[in-house]
Amino acid sequence: MADLTVPNLFNVKGKTVLVTGGGVGVGKMIASGFARNGANVYIAARKEKQLKEATEELKKIASGGSVDYIVANVASKAGCDALIAEFKKRSSTLHVLVNNSGITWGGPYENFPEDKGWDNVFAVNVKSVFYMTAGLTDYLTKSASPTDPSRVINISSTASVDPQSEGALSDAGNGTWSYQASKASVNHLTSQLAVKLAPSYVTVNAILPGVFPSKMTAFGLREAADTINAGQPMGRVGTPSDMAGLSLFLASPASAHITGQHIIIDGGARLFKSKM
Repeated sequence: MADLTVPNLFNVKGKTVLVTGGGVGVGKMIASGFARNGANVYIAARKEKQLKEATEELKKIASGGSVDYIVANVASKAGCDALIAEFKKRSSTLHVLVNNSGITWGGPYENFPEDKGWDNVFAVNVKSVFYMTAGLTDYLTKSASPTDPSRVINISSTASVDPQSEGALSDAGNGTWSYQASKASVNHLTSQLAVKLAPSYVTVNAILPGVFPSKMTAFGLREAADTINAGQPMGRVGTPSDMAGLSLFLASPASAHITGQHIIIDGGARLFKSKM
């Protein structure tokens, strides 16, 4: 019988992990979980100062692995290609790709901007998921096997299944019209990539976070904390351990037979809202 102990089932030690948008927020939470458990972690984002600070913090909690950063902008195919090329200079393998980079834009329904509101949001939130995964498939498949597959984890949002675009997380009179649509696209792209990559022994799953502390939710948590907390049936928003725990599961032997899934992590808030 296979080793069913927790240290074996949830082992990610020695795995090489790349997290886009890994300098802050959810991406940093995920990177922290991998660093603390012995993985070799690369974080990528646009702002070098944030990356340097995050890297130093991650190194302090790292347990046997390494931590490094790459400055990159995944808002275009060229930017994704540049990140991929730089990563391949530094590492000869990749076991886990976390497509976390994401942006949002709030604006009025009657005058929602095309470039910043739609084009840039879809470029970062959707196109980068495809180009990063396609560009790193050769690395992901190098050492993958049916019992030890490589992993792609796409960070979506509960906004992908919630059609409300105007609420506490955006300013009065504004809505995040493109964000919800972009994250719904991430969900379906996750399913498409799961079908494509399963024969190559790569699993592809999506995490759909509810409210977690991040740059994206900072406005809402600052301006409408009471309203947001009132909608949390567990009495709190998400924490780093919540996000790290699910990410580690999706990258560990325990989830080797799971692919094409869209996993909501919101403390039941979506179900609670449906009762209101």
